[in-house]
Amino acid sequence: MAVDAVDEFLPAPKMAALGLQHVLVMYAGAVAVPLIIGRALKLSPEDVAFLISADLFTCGLVTLVQCIGFPGVGIRLPVMMGVTFASVGPMMTMAATADIGLLGIYGAVIASGIFAILIAPFISRMLPLFPPVVTGTIILVIGISLMRVGINWAGGGLPMLTKVVNGEVVTVANPNYGQLPGLGLSLFVLLVILALIRWGKGFVANVAVLLGIVAGAVLASFTGVMHFEKVAAAPWFGLVLPLHFGLPHFSLVPIATMCIVMVVVMIESLGMFLALGEMTGRTVDQKALARGLRADGVGTLLGGLFNTFPYTSFSQNVGLVGVTGVKSRWVTANGGLIMLALGLLPKMAALVEAVPQVVLGGAGLVMFGMVAATGARILTAVDFKTNRFNLFIVAISVGFGMIPLVAPNFFKALPHELHPLLESGILLAAISAVALNVFFNGMKGASLDEVVAAAKQADAH
Repeated sequence: MAVDAVDEFLPAPKMAALGLQHVLVMYAGAVAVPLIIGRALKLSPEDVAFLISADLFTCGLVTLVQCIGFPGVGIRLPVMMGVTFASVGPMMTMAATADIGLLGIYGAVIASGIFAILIAPFISRMLPLFPPVVTGTIILVIGISLMRVGINWAGGGLPMLTKVVNGEVVTVANPNYGQLPGLGLSLFVLLVILALIRWGKGFVANVAVLLGIVAGAVLASFTGVMHFEKVAAAPWFGLVLPLHFGLPHFSLVPIATMCIVMVVVMIESLGMFLALGEMTGRTVDQKALARGLRADGVGTLLGGLFNTFPYTSFSQNVGLVGVTGVKSRWVTANGGLIMLALGLLPKMAALVEAVPQVVLGGAGLVMFGMVAATGARILTAVDFKTNRFNLFIVAISVGFGMIPLVAPNFFKALPHELHPLLESGILLAAISAVALNVFFNGMKGASLDEVVAAAKQADAH
């Protein structure tokens, strides 16, 4: 009896090599979120390194849950799981709010994971709220919002710093911001990535961002910008224990914010699962979708417990399945085991944390720009010619999404409790796009075929 391609066991060396390829394709994206959030919270290098270890460990754990599958949980398709970029904007807003902080973020993540587990069977019924005009707009705004992070990385950190002078908190210019050596290093990384994308073939082109970061780190070490004292001091092995930073705090507005993020994430995952089902020839029915979406919720719950953030299927790995033609879920399960092992190596996390921000800046411009480009690609499938309402949905929603970026004090007169919601351009854009779509187009949008088409457009991400 022939074995289904999705369930096929390949020879161990081949399966390990293909699993490593999946890890390399997602690695730069996987470590980006803990780096962004850890530095936004001004955590110590050791704590940021721990966030990276926790993220890699949980990536592996959740990937195994999704690929292997357990009763009621897991799509059992070749999926790699990672922290979603959709959560970065809201979490950075929470990080900047004194009474929320890291423990408040973890409380919101845990609660949104439980919420996602409960609503997983009903998400497909929400498809009419999320046609491509909505999902494309949201992903476009996510990319634009994240570009600020990449640009500041390239500049060498934040342009302004807060310091305590004579007992008063004052804002001063960052003397290291925009210095020519740092800008040159960022440009070098960007040029390496562009060269690999232009002239690299196959796997090399697929991991161009990661190789660009490695090249930048090597140059930074030769020029004395990258230091390895913390790497040398880090142990070779360390357990990732739950609730490392303490008991999470639960607040209503952060929880509501993260629950909205999870709905958007699950709609995107739904499209990825349907597209992956077509690519692998595996029928993805309603029960399978519910299992896959429930795994997103379980992953997010585990993320909050294991000191990391919300999880989703990584679309670049879905694209890799199409590129390689290898459909076995046991390949990505091997990738999950590799991620688990990397999460138990604090020295590896310390090495990632030691990479200077200016090196990450060159890669961030590519990574975050690709998120925006993915949204733009999805919008190319939208009917703007015969339905002029779609133009207004995109225009107004992008405008709302830009408010926190271009006018940070726009909502300062509104109640303080609402600021985590109002200061997230991604959530403002999402609420605006959904509401305007219902107002102009009603509840008729987004068939399953449209969701599959949008997910295939997003594979470039």
